[in-house]
Amino acid sequence: MAEFDVTQGMAIDGPRDLGYTKNLYILAFDHRGSFQKKMLGIPGAPNEEEAARISDAKRVIFEGFQQAIADGAAREEAGLLVDEQFGAEIARAAKHEGLTFAMPVEKSGQDEFDFDYGEDGFAEHILAFDPSFTKVLVRYNPDGDPELNSRQLGRLKMLSDWLHANGRRFLFELLVPAEPSQLEAVGGVAGRYDREVRPGLMVRTIEEVQAGGVEPDIWKIEGIDAREDCERIAAMARRDGRDRVACVVLGRGANEEAVIHWLQQGAGVPGYIGFAIGRTIWWDALKAYLDGETSREAAAKTIGENYRRMIEVYSAGA
Repeated sequence: MAEFDVTQGMAIDGPRDLGYTKNLYILAFDHRGSFQKKMLGIPGAPNEEEAARISDAKRVIFEGFQQAIADGAAREEAGLLVDEQFGAEIARAAKHEGLTFAMPVEKSGQDEFDFDYGEDGFAEHILAFDPSFTKVLVRYNPDGDPELNSRQLGRLKMLSDWLHANGRRFLFELLVPAEPSQLEAVGGVAGRYDREVRPGLMVRTIEEVQAGGVEPDIWKIEGIDAREDCERIAAMARRDGRDRVACVVLGRGANEEAVIHWLQQGAGVPGYIGFAIGRTIWWDALKAYLDGETSREAAAKTIGENYRRMIEVYSAGA
């Protein structure tokens, strides 16, 4: 095993089997701050009882995932994304059942990427749970604050080096929020920014992240409205010998119609291998259960059905 000094952020003779080539359909529910506030109405730091309620709500989503596999979703292509804070037992169960799963290492709800357990602690937590993928969520605009971008790249390189030196896979969720001038240039219309500006910024961001020595195996890509933009993004992700590096479609919590459109644009593009979708799949069903409008079993069944439907949509276009 390659040696690694976390304090220096340097890998020594680290092997790199970069990328991932199987289909991968991720049910994402690693949401933390937003989940507890918006789903359960719990502000601030939850107490022990509140944390247990949050964890149990996430368990319903996991039960939906298990139901989907029982109903025919391909186990070898299915994956889940769950956090340690409220989903530790789910992660342990996924490991015990031999499921593909990812876990985040970023602090929740921050505009600047930083480690949830510190630069000296992330490795210990990864090793403790042994996820199939380590995930980060990063907000990065190449025309944004250069000092902010540089700080983020430094931390991300530290993580990337450690992961690859230790034979672990890296899942990178990229968000490119609009700078005020970029939004102004399209008349303040967010939809125009997403269609006309963001794809080009994503290509530039991927190039900058790679140039900074950060090497994801899979990029989680915000929904793209045009297939040719998916092709440009995937080509950048795979440039210069990164032939196995992959992209998956991110759901962004959008309505089902929008998500289906994004899946159809990415499906079949060389380099795209699936999706990572969360709230679109489970929000309504879980909220109905928590509000007493449906049973736990019915909520899990609906979540499983929604998940399988997204797989079918993507598979039909691949």
